[in-house]
Amino acid sequence: MYSTNKKSRPAFAIFQETICEGVIPAWRDERGLPVTYDSEKEAQREIAELLIGQLNDFLAGNREFDDAIATSDFILPVDVWPDGTISTESGLLFGRTEQ
Repeated sequence: MYSTNKKSRPAFAIFQETICEGVIPAWRDERGLPVTYDSEKEAQREIAELLIGQLNDFLAGNREFDDAIATSDFILPVDVWPDGTISTESGLLFGRTEQ
């Protein structure tokens, strides 16, 4: 865990696997913090909306089919700490990044 002195709240975040950085949050907010969701269903809906957009791009002729149906995003449960930092069950920690 990130800190035993501060109280965290459970949430979900969308991640992706990268070659250089390994597992990282897929999206960050305007403050540079990882985007979190109160429920797994909310995170699933976010990925579904992304895929719908990609499929619409395919239908408009702007994207190849294999690219339109592909996503590397996956959802993990996280703890969100008061400063917006998130931690995963496996001990990964993600805080604010410079924008």
